[in-house]
Amino acid sequence: MKSFIIFLFLVFPVEAFRPTLLLGNLIERTCKQTPFYDLCIWSLKSNPESCNADVKKLAQIMVDSLKTKATDTLDLIDELLEDGLALDPAMRRALTSCAERYNVIIRADVPEITEALKTGNYKFAEKGTNDAAIEANSCEMEFPGKSPLTDMNKVVHDVSVVAASIVKIILNS
Repeated sequence: MKSFIIFLFLVFPVEAFRPTLLLGNLIERTCKQTPFYDLCIWSLKSNPESCNADVKKLAQIMVDSLKTKATDTLDLIDELLEDGLALDPAMRRALTSCAERYNVIIRADVPEITEALKTGNYKFAEKGTNDAAIEANSCEMEFPGKSPLTDMNKVVHDVSVVAASIVKIILNS
């Protein structure tokens, strides 16, 4: 019996029996199937809800992250618009358009994606996450010159793409 236990530890390292490492493996396997591995890993591992998550829950965590990042971006847009004296008309138009786009992400896309994940309509959830990525890119293109939102638009785009990739994993399984 003792030799059997020693054999098990040789064949299966102790780490294999730790649930958190098994979860880490799920997160890592999932994130390897996305185009932004580091962002995916950071987003999922920084959320305590990922501890007991399946792939569907990992997708929802990314959608929640999308909502947070989009809300942060909209808050910055609102601050920039309030500082109207410093803005030329082209910048004001671009920011106003971006505010509309981010409102769509927060008030339409995210709730629709969440509902689609709950009901198992994964194709619709994938479409919604891709739409959010397009909205962020479209915001960036609104600016005639340098955008004050470049970094935030990129993060929203990339988080959306990671969410879409995770939903696609569900679709293909």
